[in-house]
Amino acid sequence: MEMERPPALAREGLRLPSRLVLPVYAGTIFLSAFLLFSVQPMFTRMVLPRLGGSPAVWSVAMVFFQTMLLAGYAYAHLIAKLPRPSVSAAVHFMLLVSAALTLPLAVPESWGEPPTSGEALWLLGLFTIAIGLPFFALAANNPLLQAWFVRTGHRDGGDPYFLYAASNVGSFLALLSYPFLLEPLMALRAQLGLWTAGFWLLVAAIAACAYLVLTAPGTTPEREDGRGLAPVLRWSEIGVWIGLAAVPSGLLVAVTAHISTDVAAAPLLWVIPLSLYLITWVIVFQSRPAIPHRWILRLAPFAVIGLVAMTALSLDEALALTLTVHLGAFFILAMACHGELARRRPHPRHLTTFYLSLSAGGMIGGLFAGLLAPHAFSWIAEYPILIVLAVLCLPPRKGRLRVPEKVFWPVALAVVALLFSPGLAGFVPSDRAARLIAWGVIGLAVAGLAFAGAPRRFALVVAAALALTQLYPIEAGRVVTLRSFFGVHKIQDTADGRYRVLLHGTTIHGAQRLREADGRPVAGRPEPLTYYHDRSPMAEALKALREAKGRPLKVAAIGLGTGSLACQMGPGETWIYYEIDPEVVRIARDPKRFGFLAACAPEVPIILGDARLTLARAPDGAFDVIVVDAFSSDSIPIHLLTQEAMAVYRHKLAPGGAVVMHVSNRHLELASVVAGIAAANDLETWVNYDEANEGRESEYIFSSTVAVVASTPQDIGALAASETWEPTEPEDGQAVWTDDYSNILGALWRQHF
Repeated sequence: MEMERPPALAREGLRLPSRLVLPVYAGTIFLSAFLLFSVQPMFTRMVLPRLGGSPAVWSVAMVFFQTMLLAGYAYAHLIAKLPRPSVSAAVHFMLLVSAALTLPLAVPESWGEPPTSGEALWLLGLFTIAIGLPFFALAANNPLLQAWFVRTGHRDGGDPYFLYAASNVGSFLALLSYPFLLEPLMALRAQLGLWTAGFWLLVAAIAACAYLVLTAPGTTPEREDGRGLAPVLRWSEIGVWIGLAAVPSGLLVAVTAHISTDVAAAPLLWVIPLSLYLITWVIVFQSRPAIPHRWILRLAPFAVIGLVAMTALSLDEALALTLTVHLGAFFILAMACHGELARRRPHPRHLTTFYLSLSAGGMIGGLFAGLLAPHAFSWIAEYPILIVLAVLCLPPRKGRLRVPEKVFWPVALAVVALLFSPGLAGFVPSDRAARLIAWGVIGLAVAGLAFAGAPRRFALVVAAALALTQLYPIEAGRVVTLRSFFGVHKIQDTADGRYRVLLHGTTIHGAQRLREADGRPVAGRPEPLTYYHDRSPMAEALKALREAKGRPLKVAAIGLGTGSLACQMGPGETWIYYEIDPEVVRIARDPKRFGFLAACAPEVPIILGDARLTLARAPDGAFDVIVVDAFSSDSIPIHLLTQEAMAVYRHKLAPGGAVVMHVSNRHLELASVVAGIAAANDLETWVNYDEANEGRESEYIFSSTVAVVASTPQDIGALAASETWEPTEPEDGQAVWTDDYSNILGALWRQHF
């Protein structure tokens, strides 16, 4: 329903000039949103040393933030209904001051270490204790300040929803400023100090807002016109608001997981979908939206067809096209849902109920995609599910193809039953047939455009098309997906059956040769491949350190993967693995999946948990070599690459020991970071930028970059005299990474530019 603008509310009696009302309220809402969204990545950054660098930490953080946002909106809804604004102003002011007195933010030392299971609940508890009160106070500001703005009697108080756009502009700028400005330029301690100052400034700004509403004359914003009250709100309408808010919220988490897992695992990629999500709110709640809602509704079916086509054809090599389609479709579908919310926004009397419903929907969508789906599905199944739900959110449109219900549904169900028949799999013997099915899926989806004006029918066709792409994927070779709190692991056999590969997202974490070139099964001990083959810098470093010691080594290895490195173990050596992901341990220990551990180190101990915490419990001087192999993915565990982390490694090394760090990464230059943290601990660094093994990727033999850190050249033996191992000093002007400071953007720039 379109809401008619009520007549201007009376403004007489304001003791301050009326022109100050809008700037003060808009500025305060902007500042509150900026603080709200800047604290999210800042505090998540503080938590990472407690639970690794997993993207799942961010997903759980998002669930916490959405839940607290709902709590704040519920609180705002209750106190905004109080008949006397002075009471609500006093209560909220006391809440803000109480929250400000808990600052600066900090991770409680008493909270302890994360468990080996139930990490999500542990994280939620930590966030609640450490940041709950300030975030709750911030979360309440947007709806409460808009309710106060209505009571000031300002001429725009009859339709205050444009202030929601100001809120989202603040959120958007905070989102962009943190990774691109605050984090590279400021240490975490300075960020916390600046954020604390901003919070106290907000307290003063809200006091000004309270003064403006308290000095305004009495108003009755609940009246739609002079004849009667605003329309009574129905529960069905509230349910629609919740659904329209839930789908884009869940889709945000799902599309981020999809593109980082199956398309392009790259640092800071999550910024793009979240930015698009916020921009949609800004656009739809403008007084005159820059993109008309009717245009979006016409584009939405074509966006869905584009998603089906990308899923069916699996064009991951066309990176720019794939990202454009996924992110463009997400933007259009989010705009469609949010545009429907803007169109259905109620009279200001129901303003806080409206925002409470939006927050409830956002939390439901986030819970489904961020917490429930990772436990329920072994792949990113929530993405196609939410695409179908987004289709159901589209309003019916006139002029659609008229097919009688009694004809459409029986025929549709019969076609779906045929397509999902188990016997169909027998007709897919080759890549060519798989491509024919892919084009058939696309044809089915395109045919569904005939029902684009009928959301339920179009959703059924889209659901069938997306399900078929999962049943009959175009990828050659057998694929098994396994999912844990730390991500989706894909075990894939190549089309010729010669290799089995473990991928985390799009990053290869190990491979094993199953068959020889003539098709015979590989016999005997498996050959280590990828970064751990016999001519790799990693193997060369271990051999040189073994010779320098003149005896078997005691080795701590951080990062397990498929267990390939275990086949570089020397006779009589003692190795211990440290791994954070229990699913990786299960994969590596299962000889039916990968045989490295079973053949080379069946009894090797594997300590589960965050390596920095668990390694710290080992006796000082326990190891001759510490291998750190945790930096090949897009989301690196920064806390393993800091000055403080290197200090832990040094204490655990025996005299004359060395740290070997595998720093190959498609997106980040990390060798100079290692040199910096080593020098800060009075250690020297040698780096091997392997070029001898380039061009052998088809055999799963990869080049790699490995850094060795030791106290003296004598500790690394022959490596010190080798031409391929370059002594490396910290770069001038490059700040040392610490637990308080890191610069992912700088590492990204150095790698690509």
